[in-house]
Amino acid sequence: MTTRHFLSLLDFSSSELTELIGHAIDVKQKLKRGIQHRPLEGKALAMIFEKSSTRTRVSFETGMYQLGGHAMFLSPRDCQLGRGELIEDSARVISSMVDCIMARTFGHERLELLAEHSYTPVINGLTDYLHPCQLLADMQTWFEQRGNIDGATVAWIGDGNNMCHSYINAAIRFNFKLNIGCPVGHEPCDSLVQSAADRVRVFHSAAEAAENADLIVTDVFASMGQEQEQQERLKTFDEFQVSADIMAKADKDALFMHCLPAHRGEEVTTEVLEGSQSVVWQEAENRLHAQKALLEFLMQ
Repeated sequence: MTTRHFLSLLDFSSSELTELIGHAIDVKQKLKRGIQHRPLEGKALAMIFEKSSTRTRVSFETGMYQLGGHAMFLSPRDCQLGRGELIEDSARVISSMVDCIMARTFGHERLELLAEHSYTPVINGLTDYLHPCQLLADMQTWFEQRGNIDGATVAWIGDGNNMCHSYINAAIRFNFKLNIGCPVGHEPCDSLVQSAADRVRVFHSAAEAAENADLIVTDVFASMGQEQEQQERLKTFDEFQVSADIMAKADKDALFMHCLPAHRGEEVTTEVLEGSQSVVWQEAENRLHAQKALLEFLMQ
């Protein structure tokens, strides 16, 4: 049987993703009622972190524990990847001993190489190109709040980064319209935009992108690895802060999401982040539940 990986939302069909989110919601409700769900007894997850993390590590490690399995943390200091071992060699060795690998790294090609040589499923915990696990949590949060997102309008405000790219893939799989508001020179990958056909529009104005949107989403202006550009980016993205004025352009019942960590006063105001339309804390918690459903899907 072919090994299934989760490097992108596009690795799963629309029906598989909808079913996965439904299962995540069910598992979450069972946990809240104190019902144990431990289908991964005796299973092991290797977590490779070449980029630091709070939500990714806590959610995957806690998730494996709650599912009855075990998760092990591997930083470059803890394994031979940090001492120059080829990715394909590490993939063969690690995957021969565990049931799944989650990797959080820089270049997406590193993850693809890992998956190509792994005997077990590989999960994209984040690359510079995509962050599909966050989208599972975001979609779960929307489904819990509003039901199916089919036909809705989402506004991405900010950099055309890995989160923006994953929202483009989500627009394809979940059939919603995506307005991207970003500065000139910070657009998402053009081939990805083209792949989404008429579902995606790019604006160079936050206000235009937010017009009548059902969901407003943003992220930090300088991602990991771009810290040296922080001050320059603050100037470039000055007009792309999600504020009360931007939220007022959206539908009156629009939700606000942010993958966190947030830089209050930069990409979003505290008023919006802590406001009644914000669902960022539910969204953050749902990383745990969505990824538990993903682990079950891949490891069973």
